[in-house]
Amino acid sequence: MPRPFIFAPGEYYHLYNRGTDKRKIFLDKKDYERFVSLLFLCNSGIPLHRSDHEGATLEKIFHIERETTLVNIGAYVLMPNHFHLVVHEQTEGGISMFMQKLSTAYTMYFNKRHKRSGGLFEGRFRGTHAKQDNYLKYLFAYIHLNPIGIIEKDWKEHHIKHRNKAEVFLKSYHYSSYLDYANPEQERPDAVILNKLAFPAYFEKATDFKDYLNDWMTNEPE
Repeated sequence: MPRPFIFAPGEYYHLYNRGTDKRKIFLDKKDYERFVSLLFLCNSGIPLHRSDHEGATLEKIFHIERETTLVNIGAYVLMPNHFHLVVHEQTEGGISMFMQKLSTAYTMYFNKRHKRSGGLFEGRFRGTHAKQDNYLKYLFAYIHLNPIGIIEKDWKEHHIKHRNKAEVFLKSYHYSSYLDYANPEQERPDAVILNKLAFPAYFEKATDFKDYLNDWMTNEPE
């Protein structure tokens, strides 16, 4: 089914995909870290192959020179059977090239490691055009609060039952950009995946980010 829009440089998009038949696409820490490294390496205008750096730590991967990038990533989260990204297209065709490289590289890795064959994802990636400012800002809450679903499956429909537990869990969940906004002073190596300057300055301070997410956890803002 064709998308109702065409990706265009200078625009913002929510990109996502999940495992075929809703299967898990991340089975352990090694899988998560592989995908995180690919978010960095596949976002390059020059060919970079993760297989050329087997055994390298994530920190070393993040120091590889990429020259130019295809997209700006503003937020991301990896869930057991799906992932979400907020991106800004830099050059024409950048999103399609980045997502093709990302999906192909991770599928090849996953199939080889887990001794399977065939497609891993549920068709081509999906996307929505974040052309409204309020929707783009909302995506930063939606994506970063996603991991709560691991400990409270129906929280979106019935709100959070254990608020403190949810907050602690978010702070301990490393496979998203949550900590890069909530605690930027930590300067995680993973923070290099993001280019915050390509996005509106919704959260100039960490407290702005935390307050916004707290509003969503307590009561969805109008």
